[in-house]
Amino acid sequence: MTKSCPNCQNQNTQNFYNVKNAPVQSCSIIRTIRESQQIPKVNISLSYCKKCGFIFNSYFNPEHAKYSDGYEDQQGFSPTFNQFSNELARSLIEKYQIYDKDIVEIGCGKGDFLVLLCQLGNNRGLGIDPAYVEGRIVTSAQIRFKKEFYSEKHAGEPSDLICCRHTLEHISNTFDFLKLLRQTIGKDLDKIVFFEVPDVVRILKDYAFWDIYYEHCSYFSPASLAHLFRSTGFEILDIYNAYSDQYLLIEAQPIAGISEKMFTLEENPQHFKSLIDKFTLEIERKINEWNQRMVEFQAEKKRVILWGAGSKAVGFLSSLNDYDAIEYVTDINPHLADHYLPGFGKKIVSPRFLQSEKPDVVIIMNDIYVNEIKNMLLDMNIHCEIYFL
Repeated sequence: MTKSCPNCQNQNTQNFYNVKNAPVQSCSIIRTIRESQQIPKVNISLSYCKKCGFIFNSYFNPEHAKYSDGYEDQQGFSPTFNQFSNELARSLIEKYQIYDKDIVEIGCGKGDFLVLLCQLGNNRGLGIDPAYVEGRIVTSAQIRFKKEFYSEKHAGEPSDLICCRHTLEHISNTFDFLKLLRQTIGKDLDKIVFFEVPDVVRILKDYAFWDIYYEHCSYFSPASLAHLFRSTGFEILDIYNAYSDQYLLIEAQPIAGISEKMFTLEENPQHFKSLIDKFTLEIERKINEWNQRMVEFQAEKKRVILWGAGSKAVGFLSSLNDYDAIEYVTDINPHLADHYLPGFGKKIVSPRFLQSEKPDVVIIMNDIYVNEIKNMLLDMNIHCEIYFL
């Protein structure tokens, strides 16, 4: 059990929320019901640091992490997500004049965003990720990939922009990782560093228990993310929210000393503590609302489908007492079809499968996709109750 803050080494931390028997995997390709049900389940214990506001799973064990072949978290099949990625890539390229430059992406996934940055700016790229799958997307001779974790051996790689999207929340020793990154940069202070993580402020405000799952061991607010970057030798250029405030984005630059530059988005400790206190008081009510809905769905013999077979579905089911009413999980990622949701034995089907299995209820795991999914349901002539998280 970790008691000191991995973000600032402060010893004054406090537990405030627990989840029992959560699957240790949420994005792995699972081929059988038996394999799904045999995935280990462990407890999650969220603690927060009273100094920097960082939230972390104090029970996290890195040995459970599995980010290699079979890890499937590609979001590029959604028009909504692709539009966001395109706008983000164009913004970064124009803002920092990333044209004919070198880009390194840490935790590049299947390479979608790196390819986009290179295509739009005529750039050269290196993607680093143990879960990269060769041939998944069309690349070019200017883009290389390495199936491995980022380490000190990458210090010599040319880079004008270093980006890292939705990877830092999977890393438990956040200070050590950012310190490593700063050390690999060395004296080359002209680089731009861009990170994107989920914003825990939105999770707390919305009582979003479905966004708490084992693979996410680190939860950032603007203040804790800014503190991490400043304390490891970066000056923050910008910090802001995006994607309906679900994501927290930070742009920074290495400096020789310690920056004291602050941003208005950084919440004060008293306000953040009040968010945690309110979350602690209200979260059980939120979970019970969904438990009651599941009881009613079961009593009325309604066919219930979850839309979205990623981590949110695993987080959602981890907190429910009974999920027998849910027959299937569907997802537009074709690489997930005919596999099983980690830990729960629910079969993942393609959206077209629903045409013959007409659901009575569809629960959308992320409200930003509501319009996109509603249009798909209408195209398939499916009329049903729709709920969303």
